[in-house]
Amino acid sequence: MWRLDYPWLLVLLPLAWLGYRYLPAYREARSAVRVPFFQAMSKAVGARPMGTGSRHNHWQLLLNALVWALVLLAVARPVFVEKPIEHQQPVRDLMLAIDISQSMQTEDFTDASGQQTDRLSAVKQVVHSFIDKRKDDRLGLVVFGSGAYPQAPLTLDHRSLSLLLDDTGIGMAGPNTAIGDAIGVSLKLLDQAHEPEKVLILLTDGNDTSSAITPEHAARMAASKGVVIHTIGIGDPHASGEAKVNLPGLEQISQITGGRFFRAEDRTALDQVYSTLDQLTPHRVKTLSHQPQRELFYWPLGVALALLLVYHLCALLRPRLAVARQRQEGHDGHQPQ
Repeated sequence: MWRLDYPWLLVLLPLAWLGYRYLPAYREARSAVRVPFFQAMSKAVGARPMGTGSRHNHWQLLLNALVWALVLLAVARPVFVEKPIEHQQPVRDLMLAIDISQSMQTEDFTDASGQQTDRLSAVKQVVHSFIDKRKDDRLGLVVFGSGAYPQAPLTLDHRSLSLLLDDTGIGMAGPNTAIGDAIGVSLKLLDQAHEPEKVLILLTDGNDTSSAITPEHAARMAASKGVVIHTIGIGDPHASGEAKVNLPGLEQISQITGGRFFRAEDRTALDQVYSTLDQLTPHRVKTLSHQPQRELFYWPLGVALALLLVYHLCALLRPRLAVARQRQEGHDGHQPQ
């Protein structure tokens, strides 16, 4: 449909009639020679003297009124409003923090085909499935061992995220476990986002031994920023040293931030954990609507200019055509009979 952006300008339409009705006619003084036989001379040459002013030129009055209306219509800015274009924007950002320390090479998980595999390979398969379900969310990836490193910033390019996840290997970030640093790096990446909901899913199979800040302190920082942390423990709580997963510590992190703690002892349980997380963080998008507009002011403005051009061309050619007609009539009158 089409509309006028400034329709109130159309109230100026009567202004042209008011000027014509109440303003005095324009008069221009010129030098002239007065002769007593003007009427006889005009009759002899076949010319008819015109009256002063142009108030009796109805065609010109109609043209002026039409041009005035077209110019006002152009100034009122007519536009054609096309169908709205809807764009969906995610309202949640999800960060994945995955442990790739040396203990993740323990082969106590099974893959999709039931074959024995290491923990990281099983985690990758489940996380890939989780990523495929989050098409409308921005996802990021942090990997950690002795230190924490951003592997992928928050992005909607889930294909690249999956490729980066495949490229991660056990021990790339060091043999130890730095849970507090992983939370800190994740918070820095989430600080760059402007979405109202921010979630961190942290998975580890070990105990924090090399962080610069404690996991509890990092969790309080996350809570102050409104970041919810869900923690997943997949290690052996009865092991010793680095391989012993600190389940109470992970549960405390989730409680501080208002998240959930999960324990996954095998791939099936891990798959159920991510299915539960998918339900806890359902897809939420914000729909933005935009209606493109096409300017149409040049149509009435172009018609007005074309009418003025045609009128002035006709006014310029009319005297010449009249002279040519008179010469033709005079030539025909002098032809021998």
